[in-house]
Parts: sequence; C-alpha cells; structure tokens
Amino acid sequence: MRTGRRTTASRRAVTSADWPDPETASDGATRFVGLRYEGAAIREVDLCEATLEDCVFESCTFTAVRFNCARLIGSTFKDCRFAGCNWWDASLTDCTLTASAFDRCDLSGLEVEGGDWSDVEMLGADLGTAEFNRVGMRGANLSGARCQGVVLRDVDLSGASLREADFTRADLRGSVLTAFDPREVELREAIITADQAVDIAMSLRMSVRAS
Repeated sequence: MRTGRRTTASRRAVTSADWPDPETASDGATRFVGLRYEGAAIREVDLCEATLEDCVFESCTFTAVRFNCARLIGSTFKDCRFAGCNWWDASLTDCTLTASAFDRCDLSGLEVEGGDWSDVEMLGADLGTAEFNRVGMRGANLSGARCQGVVLRDVDLSGASLREADFTRADLRGSVLTAFDPREVELREAIITADQAVDIAMSLRMSVRAS
C-alpha cells in the first residue's frame, strides 16, 4: 500500500524545515507520493534512501539536495535545475526530466530505466559510472561530458549535442547514434552494433555498400 502526502508549493523557498514529514511504508522505507511543487527553490533537503513516486516538480531549482540511494518512480521534473546535488547510486524509473539541467552534480552510479530526458542539459557531466536503459534523450546537450564506460542501451540520442564528449569504452548498443560525429566525439573502444556502424559511416557521408 502506498503512503505519502500530497503537498503543493508555488514560488517560494523550500528548505529541510519546510519539507513535508515523510510517511514510513510497511517495509520501513521513507516514501513521498504525489508531491507537487512549481517554481520552488528547494535547498539542502536530505532525500537519501527515500522513495519519490508520482511527484511533479515544474520550473524548480534544487540546490545541494541529497538524492543519494533514492528511488524515483514515475516522477516528473520539467524545466528544473539541479545545482551541486548528489545523485550517488540513485535510481530513476519511468521519470520525466525534460528541459532540466544538471550543474556540478555527483552522478556516480546513477541508474535510469525508461522515461523521457529530452532536451536535458548535462554539459561536462561525469557519467562514467551511470547507466541509462530505454531512455528518450532527444536533443540532450552532453557537450564535453565525460562518458568513459557509460552504459547507454536503447537510448534515443537523435539531435543531441555531443561536441567534445568522451565515450571511450561506452556501451552504446541499440541507441540512436545519428548525432555522433567521430570527428567531434571520442568513441575509442566503444561497443556498438553493425547497424550503428553504418549510421556513423553515413554521418560522415560515406557510401555504405554490401559488396
């Protein structure tokens, strides 16, 4: 049985003192369900190991918020900004982060399954230990991102900005790579399929023939 509290906040600062008290589920987990915030400035809230389900944040700013080991399920962060937030070992399932931006965030061990991250900004982010599966990242800005060893499986990266990003040893199988230009992106030892190799060749205006 889901537990939690529905809270609406608009155009105001939110600190740990203002954050709603958690409900404890039968399994002992701290759970927030159905929170609603719009235009809020959320600072230094500790959400470590919490579960956020069906929550909606629109045009909010998160500063030094701790999402360590948190579980986010079916939640929406639209046009939000995360500054200096810690996402260590957090997992997001079927979440929406369209047009949101990450600035100086710790994304170590981040796991993302499903959801829409279109137009997200992760300039210069360190994603080397992150894992994205079945995520829509159309138009994402990953310019200068450090993605050595990242897992991006079945991810739609069409129209993404990738200039000077490093995907050394990245697992890119099943992802849309039409935006990848080997002249601007490091792809050394990256794992791709034969079909994806053709896409990259075509991005270089090469003529690919069966024989």
